[in-house]
Formats: sequence, structure tokens, C-alpha cells
Amino acid sequence: MAEDTARETSPIELSLDSRLESADAAEELAIRVAREAGFSEEEQHRFGMAVRETVVNAVVHGNRYNARKKVYLRIAADKDRLTVTVTDEGEGFQVENLPNPVAEENILQQSGRGIFLVRAFVDEFRVRRAAPKGAEVTLVKYRRRD
Repeated sequence: MAEDTARETSPIELSLDSRLESADAAEELAIRVAREAGFSEEEQHRFGMAVRETVVNAVVHGNRYNARKKVYLRIAADKDRLTVTVTDEGEGFQVENLPNPVAEENILQQSGRGIFLVRAFVDEFRVRRAAPKGAEVTLVKYRRRD
């Protein structure tokens, strides 16, 4: 990726419905912003998948498909990185309490690998309790300098 294609963008903030279709919109936006910021095609798609999985988790595990609750998405690019914040209105969770998805007893489970994959696709993954309730997940992907 050429450094001169890097572009800083104003943050984009969206309020999404607690529906799985919201993950489609979030992924498309993440890929578009990553492309405009000069990330490679592979990085765009990995970042888009990380955002998609984070929004799916917010809808399914955070808001539990509750139509009265929203998922809040904020995405921004600067000269050094892409940053996405996904906030739900659920009960929150502790990352350290999640089961290890690659442990033998969990390997065939139908769910539980999302955060594992997200972590593989981003450079920073942070979770904190949102106020007054919910979880706020921040994903950061740094621009690689060639």
C-alpha cells in the first residue's frame, strides 16, 4: 500500500437496528472506509469481517435481538490507523470469562469463535463496560508502512 494513498476521514457514526442485516451494512461501510484509507484489498476484507462479527455479537449476545435496543457504530480513519467502536445496550461481558474456542471441548461448538477471529484480523481489540450499560468494543487496524 502506498503511503500517498492514505486518507484521513471524518468519523462516521451510525445507529443500527438489532437485526443481523445490520452487520451487512457495517461490513460494507468498514470495507469502503478501509479502501478509501488506502488499505490493501486483503486488509479491507479482514477488517470488514472483524467489524461484521463484532456487530453480530452486539445484536445476538448483547442486545439479544431486542428491537428496542440499538447497536452504535463509529468508524474513523487517520494517517496511522482505522478505528471502529461498536457499542450495544446489553448486559456487557468480560472477555476473560469467555471459553477458549480452540480448546478440545469447545472445538465443535456452533458459536464462540467470533472474538477469536476478530482478534486475528485486527491489531488491537479492547472491551469495556459502556455507560449506563452494555459493552463497547474497539477495533484498531494499523497502517503498514512499506
